[in-house]
Amino acid sequence: AQSGATMRSLNNRAESHLSGQVECELERVGPGAWVNQGYRGTPPPPPRAVSTIYDPQPLYPSLGPLEGARGLWGTTLTEDNSDNREQFMRTTLRELLVYLVFLVDICLLTYGMTSSSTYYYTKAMTDLFVSTSGDGGVAFQSIDSMSDFWIYAKGPLLDGLYWTKWYNNQPLASGERSFIYYENMLLGVPRMRQIKIKDNSCKVHSDFQDEIKGCFDVYNEIKEDDQGSRDINGTAWTYHTEKEINGSAHWGLLTSYSGAGFYQDLNTTKAESAAVVGELKENLWLDRGTRAVFVDFSTYNANINMFCVIRLLVEFPASGGAIPSYQIRTVKLIRYITYWDYFILGCECVFCLFILYYIVEEILELRIHKCSYFKSVWNILDVVIIMLAIVAVVFNVFRTIKVDKLLGKLLQQPDIYADFEFLAFWQTQYNNMNAVNLFFAWIKIFKYISFNKTMTQLSSTLGRCAKDILGFAVMFFIVFFAYAQLGYLLFGTEVDSFSTFVKCMFTQLRIILGDFDYNAIERANRVLGPIYFFTYVFFVFFVLLNMFLAIINDTYSEVKEELSLQKDDLQITDLIKQVTASSPRQLQYYHIEPNRGTTSCSARMGHADHEISAAFSRFDYDGNQVLDREEQERMKAELEEKRVCT
Repeated sequence: AQSGATMRSLNNRAESHLSGQVECELERVGPGAWVNQGYRGTPPPPPRAVSTIYDPQPLYPSLGPLEGARGLWGTTLTEDNSDNREQFMRTTLRELLVYLVFLVDICLLTYGMTSSSTYYYTKAMTDLFVSTSGDGGVAFQSIDSMSDFWIYAKGPLLDGLYWTKWYNNQPLASGERSFIYYENMLLGVPRMRQIKIKDNSCKVHSDFQDEIKGCFDVYNEIKEDDQGSRDINGTAWTYHTEKEINGSAHWGLLTSYSGAGFYQDLNTTKAESAAVVGELKENLWLDRGTRAVFVDFSTYNANINMFCVIRLLVEFPASGGAIPSYQIRTVKLIRYITYWDYFILGCECVFCLFILYYIVEEILELRIHKCSYFKSVWNILDVVIIMLAIVAVVFNVFRTIKVDKLLGKLLQQPDIYADFEFLAFWQTQYNNMNAVNLFFAWIKIFKYISFNKTMTQLSSTLGRCAKDILGFAVMFFIVFFAYAQLGYLLFGTEVDSFSTFVKCMFTQLRIILGDFDYNAIERANRVLGPIYFFTYVFFVFFVLLNMFLAIINDTYSEVKEELSLQKDDLQITDLIKQVTASSPRQLQYYHIEPNRGTTSCSARMGHADHEISAAFSRFDYDGNQVLDREEQERMKAELEEKRVCT
């Protein structure tokens, strides 16, 4: 028994010594040597084959064509590449190339929806209806009272709405149609609408009840006046709900207003509209209960295929006076006219195909990883992009159908109010959503290029200092909100930038960036104003902001030092360089089965391509460029014979 154990021990030692000698022999063979660590002892179960490309002086083992993806939807999350970084990088590169095509397509769609003409169209309408003053010297921006509103309505508003003559008083060839600036057709007729508050909607102090008979509270939808006038008939004196007039809510400077109220449509001619406005003024259409009056109309420019939906709003706060504001939305509601439009249509079809492709891809990844799928920020970003894209596609179809119906009705009845406010609002939200989606799409590129050390510095730095930044943020916002409340209470009654708590916060952020009005603060409070400003700048700007920068800089230095000490691994940039730098005639493909633990000595030593190819071709007996188990065993046997002979 002892003799048998001794023999087995000697055999194992000899076998180990022989294996070591074989490896040394392979190292000394020179160009073309290949050491397959996977065949020392019992080989592991054969994994799937991996191609290896050999080119002159490679930095890393060269890689074959992009054949790692399993099927059309193969990704790094649907394939098990944990033991093969080369395969992982090839799959990542394939994903990146597909995604770049998708990114180009979504850029064409987004930029194809707008142009520089949009800005100039908006500017022309703003100059005409907001900045222009009439004979009374009142422009829309300078409205301070109800009387100013009527001066503006009878002057600059009607003058800007109705253009039926040339500058030499010759009539336009458009009949009664108004073409603003001779190019922009007024769609339908304008509409004036007001929202009122009920009388006695607030309480008067007992000391003033004898002198003050009425009390009109600040605007609240619950307190809206829905009674109207019983003496005069007409839509201007009858309350209409938001549903009855297909109105839409509006977010003003003071508060949000409903789409209900009392409305009056003007006429197609300037004289008739002036008579309507005069009648409203004489009958005191606006009174103490009025909290907001809207003027809505729309224009269309066929030269650039753009709609301009204009809303002029004058708010009458409970404190008295008037606060004007406006909203001009220039949108493209009719999409397909020119050849460029039809090219964008083709891009939209390609975009839909991409969305279907990524939906299937994400479903496959979700089925494999289940709940752990949502642990990755990149996966969540993928879902967000897909959801926004689906909403965009649905709205695009809805908008096209809705515009066709609205224009058909408007052409049949040109003297009705053209309500494009709803479509313009959602078209604007659609454009905003596409802008956000495009932003996320660009950010997602970091998912594919984060294998480079330089690219990982940002994410590693932010990830490592996240806890420190969170702790700092708690301390910072305690001080920040304390100063915001202090500024609101000290200067809110006199300084516009401190008139609300939200404005206070943004004003303090501007102070950090150096944009502030110190004189206004000092005028509001000559004692506490300078103290507030000095202490805020000292603690927030000089102390807290520099603490924040120190946290970032410290962590960045640590991350950069650690990355510099890490061993260079296969990077996606190396893969791209190797694939693009090698010509097809110089590349040789060899599958080594199995390949777990395999090391290429010749590639590491930087031998010439023809030497490496010749070394492999000597043992590729069947000529299929695959060194299977039998061929590798013959290679080992031949090398062993050479070692024994020497």
